[in-house]
Amino acid sequence: MTAALISWGKGRRAAAAIGAVSLGLITLSACEKPTALATVTVNSNTVTAEATPGCDGDGKALSKKDITACLTKKGDKTITVRPGEKVRVGVDPEVAKSGWIVIGAGPVMREPSKQTYRSFDADTLFMQQNPQTGQTTYSKDVTLQIAELGAGEGPKTMWHFTLKQEN
Repeated sequence: MTAALISWGKGRRAAAAIGAVSLGLITLSACEKPTALATVTVNSNTVTAEATPGCDGDGKALSKKDITACLTKKGDKTITVRPGEKVRVGVDPEVAKSGWIVIGAGPVMREPSKQTYRSFDADTLFMQQNPQTGQTTYSKDVTLQIAELGAGEGPKTMWHFTLKQEN
């Protein structure tokens, strides 16, 4: 009689353990992989965002149609910048492995970065050069675009932030 009670107790514990493991696996399989974050910091002010909706290729290069649409999007997150300040941009290590670039009012980086953090002069980000006249102008606000690059395939993910210039 005692042996029957002991094996019944072990069976219940084993069944409970199997049920817990199964439930855990089901829960994990239902979760989506979180999107990578990008961060922009000016002085002690920081804003962080997930990839802009419609601009996350889920590890694959965005289509030309998606890239065109993403280039016209504005940033949901806004940060104020004074002339002469440094703007610091950070990305997740997985994004850094792929390589990434920053675009302000015009191209800012000559080559993709493999670092998780870069610093830029605010004046550079707000600077726009007219290709016909060669004149340089400064925008009052600019959409800062961060793009994760694929292996020669074009952007895989894009983040957008709005930088407002404080007078």
